[in-house]
Amino acid sequence: MGSFRRQLMVATFVLGSLVALALVAVVQVVLEDTSGNAVARVLEDRADDVTSSTDISSPGSSLVVPDADLDPGVAVYDASGALVAGTVPPSQAEAFAELSTTDSPATRTLEDAYQVQGEPFVTAAGTRGVVVLSEPLAPYENDERYALVVSVAAGALIVLLATALAGWASRRALAPVAAMAATAEEWSEHDLDRRFDLGAPTNEIRVLGRTLDALLARVAGTILAEQRLTAELAHELRSPLTAAQATADLMAMRTDLDDQLREDVADIQEACRVMAATVTGLLDLARSQSSGSTGATCELGAVLAEVRRSVPGGERIEVDVHEEVLLDLPHDLAARALSPVLENATRLAAHVRVRAEQASDRTDVVVQDDGPGLDDGVDELFVPGHSTGGGSGLGLALARRIARSVGGDVSAHPDRPGLGPTGATFVVTLPATDRASS
Repeated sequence: MGSFRRQLMVATFVLGSLVALALVAVVQVVLEDTSGNAVARVLEDRADDVTSSTDISSPGSSLVVPDADLDPGVAVYDASGALVAGTVPPSQAEAFAELSTTDSPATRTLEDAYQVQGEPFVTAAGTRGVVVLSEPLAPYENDERYALVVSVAAGALIVLLATALAGWASRRALAPVAAMAATAEEWSEHDLDRRFDLGAPTNEIRVLGRTLDALLARVAGTILAEQRLTAELAHELRSPLTAAQATADLMAMRTDLDDQLREDVADIQEACRVMAATVTGLLDLARSQSSGSTGATCELGAVLAEVRRSVPGGERIEVDVHEEVLLDLPHDLAARALSPVLENATRLAAHVRVRAEQASDRTDVVVQDDGPGLDDGVDELFVPGHSTGGGSGLGLALARRIARSVGGDVSAHPDRPGLGPTGATFVVTLPATDRASS
């Protein structure tokens, strides 16, 4: 049905049409009854005119009717049913003959074209007779048709005006709501200080705007507190993590370590490296969220080359980016968003391919591998701490968070084929910009 305004207009049109049809039907029934009563009154009045002027010239003689009262379709019969005055239309002769001997008022309708009425009477001298008259129904039916056309046209006009009025009124009433929706659509995680600001709550819409502004203020406070906490924790972790990394590197340089101890030190180095990457990503994310858009850009090819060199097994990554794609975000953030996805792929697959699908304002970086594939619970892959391949479970969650902070996203697609029969496909969506305009 579409928007609420369209639903209101459709409902108004349908309801108005039903009401208009009902009114037209009622008007036609009333007009038909009125036309029938009008025909009956006309026939009665004409019959009264004829009978009031009918008399006898002398006792025992036949009835005499003035010619002035004998309109077309009027006939006067005596008590025996003999025609004494007037003319009988040939097409109505049978009905006239039938009514010429009636002893009570009677009416006949001939093919919806004429109504014939027989009216018995008695003159002042006591002579009996019957006057038979016919009235054409075409003028009355024409009036009914004209009334039908007028009522249908008036009903259609009223329905259209009511629908237009409902559309105009709903547009004016819902204009603030549409403005609020458009404003909210433009907001991002960096617009924490923006509000609707509809003014004093003089109507229901402004009350809603004021309530939403208060809710946004509370949400903004929560997000800012979370951002500060993330930045503080990441900053506090960096120093001891750097110390642990340095100590592990020094231990690895010793020559008196046995194989088992050297393997343990390598595990510590790898864990420190992963933790350092996570902390750095959190710090970059916190800086981008607190400072908003920096206007920095980077080349996707350069970012992929750096990530390919830094992740373990990067030599198994095939980069198929033919054009130089310019991303609308800093180089470090782009690398932080792509690195966990590629690292996850190289850890589980023997071959990884990366290609770019560019749109007007974004670039989809498609990562395909020949690993074990994805099951239906793909959303769990982005839950912090969830891991199926031996990792920390923070990489994909952090990658998605970084991408969304700049207006992009990271998503898994079990419905799209990977490189092998069970391969997986991930899509990293990042904002892009036109190289010519930059």
